Amino acid sequence: MVKKTRLTENNVTPEQLFYQRRKVLQALGISAAALALPFHAQAELLSWLTGGNKPKTPAGKALAFTPSANYHPNLPLTPEEKVIGYNNFYEFGLDKADPAANAATLKTEGWKIHISGEVAKPITLDMDEILKRFPLEERIYRLRCVEAWSMVIPWLGFELNKLLKLAEPTSKARYVAFQTLYDPENMPGQSSRYIGGGLDYPYVEGLRMDEAMHPLTLLTVGVYGKALPNQNGAPIRLIVPWKYGFKSIKSVVEIKLVEQQPPTTWNLSAPDEYGFYANVNPQVDHPRWSQATERVIGSSGLLDVKRQPTLLFNGYGDQVASLYQGLDLRSHF
Repeated sequence: MVKKTRLTENNVTPEQLFYQRRKVLQALGISAAALALPFHAQAELLSWLTGGNKPKTPAGKALAFTPSANYHPNLPLTPEEKVIGYNNFYEFGLDKADPAANAATLKTEGWKIHISGEVAKPITLDMDEILKRFPLEERIYRLRCVEAWSMVIPWLGFELNKLLKLAEPTSKARYVAFQTLYDPENMPGQSSRYIGGGLDYPYVEGLRMDEAMHPLTLLTVGVYGKALPNQNGAPIRLIVPWKYGFKSIKSVVEIKLVEQQPPTTWNLSAPDEYGFYANVNPQVDHPRWSQATERVIGSSGLLDVKRQPTLLFNGYGDQVASLYQGLDLRSHF
C-alpha cells in the first residue's frame, strides 16, 4: 500500500517563480529535488514535463445568459487570463499553470450527471438537457482560496436547488455528496502520486442540505460569457462562494443525497487542516498560515502584491450566517 503524501494546497511562491521553475524543469527534465525520487518516478516526471506534443486546451464556446441583478456587485473583475490560467486542479498537475497546459485530455463529450440516493426520483441528465432545462444567469462572486489568495469571477450557471428539486429529496436527505469524474487515463494525476499529489481519487466533496439548497450555491457551466475551460472544471462544477475554493468541486458526474455526513477529499487527507465546513473565516487560521488577510490576484504580477482583509463568510455573511447559528465555527471549521 502506497503511503499517502501529506500535501497541502498552500502555495506562497510568486507566480513568476512558478513559471521560471516550469521552464527549468522542461529544459532539464527533472528538478534537483526530484533526483531523490525513484528512477521510475523520474522517468514519469520527465515524460510529463517535457511532453511538447500535448494538445492545447480549447477555448470555451459562447453561451446565452442573463446578467443577475441581485448578484452583479460593483467589484473589479479578475482578468480572464488569470482565471483560466491560475488554477488548482491536481488531476492535471500541482503547479498553478499545469491545468491550463495539460487539461486538454479531459473528455467532456456525452457528459452526464447522475442524481441519486435519498430521493424519490433518481435522474440522469446530459449537458444538453441541463442547458435546456435551466436558463443561465451570470453572477459575479468572490472566490477565496484556502491558500489565502482571492479572485472576483463572473460565473454562468443556475442554482443547485433547482436540480435537486427535480429528484424530489426525501426527509432522510441531510447532506449532498459530489464526485468528480474518475478517468485516470485522461486525468493523469489520478493515477500518479507524482503528478496528482498522492490524494485519494476520485475527488469528492459535500454540503449540508441547507447549504446545498441555498440560493447562492451554483452549478456552473461557464465563465466570462463562455463555456468552462477544462482547467476550470468543464463542463459543470459547483460554486459555493462563502466557502474556501476547494469546496467548489470541478467536473462533477455524481450527486448523491445522503443521511450521514459524506467524506471529502481534503478532509480525508488532512483533517486537522481542512474541515468539512471550510467557511471563510479570518479568525480561524490554517495551522501553518494566517487567514486574516488575502492576496488579490489582479492584473499586475504577483511580486506587486496587493493584500486585503479577509471577510467572514467571504463577504456573504448577511445571506448565510443564519445557517450556522449555535455552531462553534472554530471546532466546526
